[in-house]
Amino acid sequence: LKGSLLQISITIALVALLSFAFGWVTNLVQGIFLGAILSLSSTAVVLKTLTERGEVNTVHGQIMLAILIAQDLALGLMLAILPALNQPGNLVLALTIALGKAIIFVAAALAMGYWVIPWLMKRVVETENSELFLLTVIALCLGVALLTAKLGLSIEMGAFVAGLTISEIDYSDQALAKVIPLRDTFASLFFASIGMLVEPNIIFANIGVILGLVTLVMLGKAIVIFPIIWQFGYSFKTAVISSLGLNQIGEFSFVLALVAFDLGFIPQASYLLLIGTTAITLMITPIIMEFAPEIAQKLTNVAFISKFLEKRDQKRSISLPQTIQDHVVVAGYGRVGQVIVTMMQNQGYQVLAIENSEAAIQKLRQRKIPYIFGDADAELVLEKAHLNKAKALAIALPDPTSTRILLKLALKIAPHLSIVVRAHTDKEIDILTNMGAMEVVQPEFEAALEMGGQILMRLGESAQKVNSIVQTIRHNRYLSLRKN
Repeated sequence: LKGSLLQISITIALVALLSFAFGWVTNLVQGIFLGAILSLSSTAVVLKTLTERGEVNTVHGQIMLAILIAQDLALGLMLAILPALNQPGNLVLALTIALGKAIIFVAAALAMGYWVIPWLMKRVVETENSELFLLTVIALCLGVALLTAKLGLSIEMGAFVAGLTISEIDYSDQALAKVIPLRDTFASLFFASIGMLVEPNIIFANIGVILGLVTLVMLGKAIVIFPIIWQFGYSFKTAVISSLGLNQIGEFSFVLALVAFDLGFIPQASYLLLIGTTAITLMITPIIMEFAPEIAQKLTNVAFISKFLEKRDQKRSISLPQTIQDHVVVAGYGRVGQVIVTMMQNQGYQVLAIENSEAAIQKLRQRKIPYIFGDADAELVLEKAHLNKAKALAIALPDPTSTRILLKLALKIAPHLSIVVRAHTDKEIDILTNMGAMEVVQPEFEAALEMGGQILMRLGESAQKVNSIVQTIRHNRYLSLRKN
């Protein structure tokens, strides 16, 4: 939350000051509005891309989602406060009134969510009428949104608060299941409406200006976001990937831009240029996110960056004996990595963990497990881990791209090392096996085997028979994937 607030505040301040200094806006109020528009990133595009790439549960994925959620929450406050900037003569009074209205409205909505809405929804659920349930949810959302409009606040803020209120009731999961089809439909309509706002003639006529704005915005946002994430204790690579993933202009910026246009803060020509710039940043975001790990990897290999990172990370690592050998290196100390480390220690093997998450590092410190802070797919980190003297390497990273990079580097440093790799999909098993991994394990498949075995034993089958069945299925499964 602190990082998100810093990112929004710094972006608004920098954009307001720079745009006013260079004459892009006529006053600071316009600059603040422009900064608010540019401070938001796209939850829809980033989440979809992370999901498709299987990176939602990675460190950088969780960071991006946390920042995006905070931005979405900040949107409601922006929609309440920013329109008050249209009254420069009584700015303090207007802001106070707008903020007061927003606080009273949110407090009233939360009170309704605690006392009134649960009672109402319980009565509706008791009717066992799914159509009535859906209509009630829709009526609540629309009613709260219209109420905010009557109070002089943004209708978008009302809809947002209504959603937050309903999310706190006991029937929120059922409500979400009912509105998901509507959400997807309206999301499609929303992006379609954005496409209708884009004027192709304006884009082609000002292609140089728009491309310049796209570069300026995406580079500028990355420069603002990167140091914030890095200073919160995350690795250089994580900060780079996260900042590149959040450097677009968000879909909700269209809402703020429309408000600014209606209030006269943005002239039509600038509004159309802003729409075109936003649309392009949204379109190229998946491409940037695809190449972000490679960009981060190349940056870490730059000589002066590499030396700086080595000095910085060395202070955060438990000092390792220079003669360390015959140890097991575990890359990633998440749920899978923790189990592996425990198993190795219980059998008396020396273990070295590699992690880039501050939360995981805290756990390693508490357990007094030797670790190296850094990205496991960085060659410098692997050299510090004395991988060429290790007995085995367990790759338990949640990120498929980092897993492949690490496997390639590990085989380069120690070609005969025993390497066991975690995979999430059948396709990954095939890729990692062909790259040279000795064993590839798919946690979801192993969990299915364990669950199936437990059920068979509950049904009366002997442990020996169940073990034989499980081993046969496991062998045939991985063998068939390797053959394919």
